[in-house]
Amino acid sequence: MFEKLADIIVNYVEVDRAAIRPESRFMEDLGFTSFDFMSMLGELEDEFETEIDQQEAAGIRTVQEAADYLEKLTKEA
Repeated sequence: MFEKLADIIVNYVEVDRAAIRPESRFMEDLGFTSFDFMSMLGELEDEFETEIDQQEAAGIRTVQEAADYLEKLTKEA
């Protein structure tokens, strides 16, 4: 899940793919704006055919947290 997520992240911010780590924070480390983040969530919903809860998404800070959340959603579907 982490690898797929990292591949999607590079479409939204100018960051080297190799620089994306599980502990990377979207805003502080990767340079996401809230618009970038929300746009990416929309793509993730399409990619993984799931619905992301906006309240839960607001608490996601790191790439690993996002990967874990997506993993949970896709297992529930």
